[in-house]
Amino acid sequence: MEAPVRRGGFITLEGGEGAGKSAQTGRLAAGLRALGFEVVATREPGGTPHAESLRALILSGALRDRGPAAEALAFSAARIDHIDALIAPALARGAFVVCDRFADSTRAYQGATGDLPAEFLDRLEQVTVGACRPDLTLIIDLAPEIGLARAATRRGAGGVDRFEAEGLNFHRALRAGFLDIARAEPQRCVVIDGAQDEEGVARVIWRAVSARFPLYGDAPA
Repeated sequence: MEAPVRRGGFITLEGGEGAGKSAQTGRLAAGLRALGFEVVATREPGGTPHAESLRALILSGALRDRGPAAEALAFSAARIDHIDALIAPALARGAFVVCDRFADSTRAYQGATGDLPAEFLDRLEQVTVGACRPDLTLIIDLAPEIGLARAATRRGAGGVDRFEAEGLNFHRALRAGFLDIARAEPQRCVVIDGAQDEEGVARVIWRAVSARFPLYGDAPA
């Protein structure tokens, strides 16, 4: 008799610049794989060739002068391809999908900081995401002064991207936007203190994931 398929779910990681989402996405994916799950680790914007092309366009700042609505539409076009080509098929076969950013980033970046009406973003999300919504969203919360300093250390001599180049007030509004999302959807969202070291953040994330999904195993050492 074949063993039952170990089913996963859709987990997203959100937060401001330098919060450590990419590192924690990799750590969480590795931990889940160690327990025998199929895991697809991905990111937004990006995750597929077409979406990665749009990522390069957006982060270059080429759309900045077109306004937040144009950026939101470009993010959404990338998201549609990402869902159709990668996320939805993975979830259908029972994998975990762990995604560095998703639709909440559009709400925070183009909504809280771009002054787009909530109704516009609601309709856009309905069309773009449909039923493909995260089961769990981990919002890594970090003071923007710390996050921007971490981001600067990470990139070294490289240039800043479209959003890292924004001023401190932008990043404070961004942080507030993510926390507003968490307060509005407490069943889906868990806020993680990003001021801890990487190992401490990883432990809290693992506890949150274990509380939401039947993992049947301990976090890897």
